[in-house]
Amino acid sequence: MKNILVPTDFSENAENAFRYAQHLYRPFQCNFFLTHIDGQLNVQSGSFVPIKKGNGTKTAKPAKEILSDLLTKTKRGNTNKDHCFYAIYEHGFFIESIKRQLEEREIDLIVMGTKGVSGPKEKVVGSNTGDVITKVQHNTLVVPNDVALSKPREIAFPTDYNIFYSHDILSAITEMLELNKAGLRIVNVGRKGAVLSHEQKGNKAYLLDFMEETHPNNYSFHTFTNKKVKLAIQGFVEKRDVEMIIMVAKNLNFIQQLLFDSIVEKISFHSKVPFYVIHD
Repeated sequence: MKNILVPTDFSENAENAFRYAQHLYRPFQCNFFLTHIDGQLNVQSGSFVPIKKGNGTKTAKPAKEILSDLLTKTKRGNTNKDHCFYAIYEHGFFIESIKRQLEEREIDLIVMGTKGVSGPKEKVVGSNTGDVITKVQHNTLVVPNDVALSKPREIAFPTDYNIFYSHDILSAITEMLELNKAGLRIVNVGRKGAVLSHEQKGNKAYLLDFMEETHPNNYSFHTFTNKKVKLAIQGFVEKRDVEMIIMVAKNLNFIQQLLFDSIVEKISFHSKVPFYVIHD
């Protein structure tokens, strides 16, 4: 049984991430915990969220009631007997509430939506999603709003080989590959003329041995030189039709350049490719 936490602000982005998670984990027995965290101090009244009516006008509705409606709608539309759904409404600080729920519900995965990017200076992830990735030591799947509702068959794993690939990291990668019958494309971007250190060579060899043992016919290594990391990864993603990117939270270089750089160059893959961030 897998326990999945899905924070929601009732936006289209959050609902899309929720749908994607259900599709992705269709073969698994799962408990989905939909959670809305109200940061207001007025516990008596709670927050009110603007919602659209059929005629396009907006009205305000209590967040707790919207969460209940969403849970009811989800249960009615669910056809997977292996999926169960629960709603959690809390007041408090966002990150503290998330951490508490991880422990109390024995959460295996956090799934969060992001709107992607449409302009040259928009951030790839919002503040809440960014805070979860950097401040919560838990595997997180970041789902952009325009992602296709399909199984990712091509998964890219950008790495500079500066980290040791622990059991937790390799187990998370393996689960995602086997869940989707996907291939793993290991991508390294370095400066022209750069040579891997002794430690990097050892980490790469360890990763190669693991893939040879577990997925001998379903992985490949790719090296690019003298290119900006983001542009190199973007070109690879577009050329190979990559449908998910896996990153390790320890590898701050890639996390920073792929997710938190506010300048989005050319047509970005951020609007359609989910990011799976693994914490060791």
